[in-house]
Amino acid sequence: MFKEYQHLRIPGPTPISPEVQRAMNRTILGHRSGAFSKILTEASEKSKYIFQTKQEVFILASTGTGALEMTVANVVQPKDKVLVVVTGVFGERFVKITKAYGANVMTLNFNAGTAAQPEDIKNVLEKNPDIKAVFVTHCETSTAVANPVEKIAEVVKDTNAILIVDSVSALVGMELKMDEWGIDIAVTASHKALGLPPGLALIAVSDKAWKMIEEHQGPKFYFDLMAYRKKLKQNTTPYTGPVSLVYGLSKSLDLIQEEGLENVFHRHRLIRDMVRAAAGALHLELWVQDEEAASCTVTSIKGNDQLDTEELRRVLREDYKVEVAGGQNDFKGKIFRIGHLGYVHPLDILTTISALEMALKQVGYPIELGAGMKAAEEVYCNDKNIG
Repeated sequence: MFKEYQHLRIPGPTPISPEVQRAMNRTILGHRSGAFSKILTEASEKSKYIFQTKQEVFILASTGTGALEMTVANVVQPKDKVLVVVTGVFGERFVKITKAYGANVMTLNFNAGTAAQPEDIKNVLEKNPDIKAVFVTHCETSTAVANPVEKIAEVVKDTNAILIVDSVSALVGMELKMDEWGIDIAVTASHKALGLPPGLALIAVSDKAWKMIEEHQGPKFYFDLMAYRKKLKQNTTPYTGPVSLVYGLSKSLDLIQEEGLENVFHRHRLIRDMVRAAAGALHLELWVQDEEAASCTVTSIKGNDQLDTEELRRVLREDYKVEVAGGQNDFKGKIFRIGHLGYVHPLDILTTISALEMALKQVGYPIELGAGMKAAEEVYCNDKNIG
């Protein structure tokens, strides 16, 4: 009976609400039809709310990585000097993409589990005024670090460089004020805090960045932002639009608007604090010690000599129907990650913590059953903004 039953607690893909699922089940429309053009342009307009921008938001049939490549393809030309801020696997992905386009890549590396330091970025920019673009990850999903994007934007905005932000696993789950902070290009994807299936990405571009894009001479085709801008004015897309996903996006944006962005941010912070409190009560070590640098969308927890994280994940998945993420690359086998973004209620995370306690007990880790639940419940009960 419970063959397909699961609690998906990875940092993407994320659970999908019944409302969004029903919206995507609508009869398919032609991607060049007037009816789809109306839905597409409405979704693009609604998307400005989550980016907190007056700029156009472009919707493309792509993963988040495709949208990140789009930012590079429209800005970087061979031998252009760029700075990539690296705090984990997804910062390293920006390095790979920029190198693939022939950039002269400078990297600024920070220890895993610690956030980027704006002062260090400022020092690099002062010594290298020819840097064309700065690339930074908002939430470094591989470690659960949230980088201080607002402070980084303050450092970059008065230079000739533009700031490109990968907010794939952060936007909606954490605040990003594109216009107010001075972010030049921001990217997100459907399968994170937006609560949709994978396959759709959103990208917003500042006036400062458009000037650079308009002068760009490098090769591009599918990811040509100029083509997307031209076609959006015609209420369509350059290539086949992801019709059903746009249905879902439109409904997801309605639900976010209904809840209110500040309330959405608050819910994600609350759930993060519940998970962190539970981990402490269960004598588990958080990978990100500094709460200010702790992501609101994913929490990373260390293994140790008494805790095999891969065995714990197996037990959670097979015996308790809870799917959590493991570590990536150098972090594999060292940490496990609990995703808590998108369509997640505080009661959902209590179920996850209960399963975690039982799984820890099962693998022989010394805990007191109920300790994590009690700590999380106290955080929840002391919160004044959740009904």
